[in-house]
Amino acid sequence: MNTVDYDLVIIGGGPAGLTAGIYASRARLNVLMLEKLVPGGQIIVTDWIENYPGFPKGLPGADLVEKFIEQAKGFGLKIETGEVVSLDLSGPVKKIALEKTTITARAVVIATGASPKKLGADKEENFLGRGISTCATCDAPFFKDGVVAAVGGGDTAVQESLYLTKFVKKVYLIHRRDQLRAARILQERAFSNNRIEFIWNSVVTGFDGLFNLEKVSVQNVKTGETQQLDVEGCFVWVGIQPNTRLVGNALKLDDAGFIAVNARMETSAPGVFAAGDVRSTPLRQVATAVGDGAIAATSAAHYIESL
Repeated sequence: MNTVDYDLVIIGGGPAGLTAGIYASRARLNVLMLEKLVPGGQIIVTDWIENYPGFPKGLPGADLVEKFIEQAKGFGLKIETGEVVSLDLSGPVKKIALEKTTITARAVVIATGASPKKLGADKEENFLGRGISTCATCDAPFFKDGVVAAVGGGDTAVQESLYLTKFVKKVYLIHRRDQLRAARILQERAFSNNRIEFIWNSVVTGFDGLFNLEKVSVQNVKTGETQQLDVEGCFVWVGIQPNTRLVGNALKLDDAGFIAVNARMETSAPGVFAAGDVRSTPLRQVATAVGDGAIAATSAAHYIESL
């Protein structure tokens, strides 16, 4: 008979994974959380979170993550750094292969999140890390008193553009439509900020520069007119893509590649659950990820008890 290392393994250490860890640990499951980098997910590089309940004045994303980790460890959650190389989710015993070892579990929660999409513009790959960024909190200080572009129209694009104005003298906010999708309160702040110049109905078609980024090519989608912007950096926030490479064809995905789940966070494979940004959901926020994690861990506990 195979020896099972854990009752539950959680893959991913963002808000969904950490919350699942809290609930699973409180349920006294033998649980391990695996995170390939550092726990926290995307919010660890989020400058300010003001819509998470319980913190009326808001707080930095890194501070919120620290509280999550402290609470999870307080209940005994074991957290290890390690990248999952492959998964075998087909049998009653799930096999999780790391670089140097393979561990097993009765159930798995996949909370691997999502990553920023690229534009697919000319020479984009050439300037990644040399002017092109997806993290204002990480890279804004490098462009102090400079001019940068930002691409997108959602909450992240607008919120991060506002953060950029603390460092740079000008932000060109490029959006393919003629109105923003961001929350109204963020739009109001952006429109009243004289360091942000909006370029509507436009897309970035290419990048150029000698060593580092110097120019962004922009095309108006209605008129076809093109222009070049002299910038030192460009921040791209045009959506996310799920980190589902590990699951391959083992689980049912939606049309956009996110993991399909039911109300109990159950995937198409028995004993496998998904939570947070990696799953098919109409809203991706810290608050929804936390709810997903709680449901996934509780469902996993019921599944394990049924065995």
